[in-house]
Amino acid sequence: MSFRKLITKLLAFILLFNSLLLCDVETVQAEDYWPSGVDVVAESAIIMEQETGTILYSKNMDEVHYPASITKIMTALIVLENCQLDETVVFSAEAVYGTELGSSSIARDVNEEMTVEQTLYGMMLESANECAYALGEHVAGSMSAFVDMMNAKAKELGCKNTHFNNSNGLPDEEHYTSAYDMALIARAAYQIPKFAEIVGTKNYTIPPTNKHSDPTPLNNHHQMLHYYKTNKYIYEPCLGGKTGYTVVAGATLVTYAKKDGMTLICVVMKDTVGEQYTDTTNLFEYCFNNFSKYSVADFASISENDTDVTGILSENSELIKIDKNGLIVIPKTASVLDVTSTVEPFTDENDKSVVGQIRYTYADRSVGQANLKFANADVESYPFDNLPVEKGGSGKEYIQVDYPKIGLSILAVIIVILIILYIRSKSSEILLMKHRFKSKHARPQKTNMTIIRDNGKKHRRRR
Repeated sequence: MSFRKLITKLLAFILLFNSLLLCDVETVQAEDYWPSGVDVVAESAIIMEQETGTILYSKNMDEVHYPASITKIMTALIVLENCQLDETVVFSAEAVYGTELGSSSIARDVNEEMTVEQTLYGMMLESANECAYALGEHVAGSMSAFVDMMNAKAKELGCKNTHFNNSNGLPDEEHYTSAYDMALIARAAYQIPKFAEIVGTKNYTIPPTNKHSDPTPLNNHHQMLHYYKTNKYIYEPCLGGKTGYTVVAGATLVTYAKKDGMTLICVVMKDTVGEQYTDTTNLFEYCFNNFSKYSVADFASISENDTDVTGILSENSELIKIDKNGLIVIPKTASVLDVTSTVEPFTDENDKSVVGQIRYTYADRSVGQANLKFANADVESYPFDNLPVEKGGSGKEYIQVDYPKIGLSILAVIIVILIILYIRSKSSEILLMKHRFKSKHARPQKTNMTIIRDNGKKHRRRR
């Protein structure tokens, strides 16, 4: 283990210990302070804030349902993580003829060639099942191998009630998910800019291919975004999403919307045709009207003398700072002073400067988080960086932290403490062994005692 990793783990432990001592804010009762004045026709639904993952509304969110074509969000996520957009996808006979006859399609032919980007647009806008199949084969070589990737990704994202068995969402008893799991998948996918671009595109045209001499026009089927069949369901804040429907699944819908700087994800499952748009709109409006987003950097402090919601370290610390990207989402009736915080050890493989994380709760719900980072993590220094310019340095004025020395010092203190605790735990055993040894080898000593018998019992009286 490197010295930097060692000090990171030690600091994270110290932060966690301090947070347990300093967090003395009474938890707010969920039933009294969390908005709950909306309902939907859908059997399952959820609203999740995109940046923090805060769940603003839920109805049977862990209940298992067939997803239908919103499955293709997971397919797109895996494709975008594993492919370049200009790679060539070749449609196999299995892709063209292996999907249900009469299901969503853009009529591709065997051995037709399109780019990954074009195929993604065909899958996400027109919900073309042969495009989903072809992409799965392109990524993994076979559909079974791609399904394994889908299920592995679902597990990685924290899905609890999901099992995929194909890339397009056609009916299958072994193909199911929940509103909560689908929100996790939708949130991860939307973090990829190209995915957000595709699902927010109203129209796209695939140019002529080796099998089609004419262009193929595509239209987004999401009626809250696009005048696909009617403008009845248009919702101005809508950023796009993915539709789904089969007889067994009912109407399913994933939608993204942004208003007042807050991006929300809505998932409805097992809904009535047409009501999926009404339910989604009602949920968005209710959450936009009842919740607000706050930057942690605007209200958080890390003062040693501060025992409020975020009191942890010193605000003038040379070592630790709160990440300016930290956010919380709470009801508009609440104050940031009502939020409870805890500090947990946390590592980010993409950001080695992260030492811990402040997690915020309100009304017994997770409402956001902020990373704790090394204060000088953004400064690239070299051995003489803090020297004046005339002496060959950059002239920067800051204290360089000797991480190896600090790490060794803390480690030494911990080892000494552990040794002391071990010795103390063994002290009683050592004393007992000494007593037994002395008793075994010591000579009997005379005592000034007289034995007196009283009704058959012996008593000792000291002279």
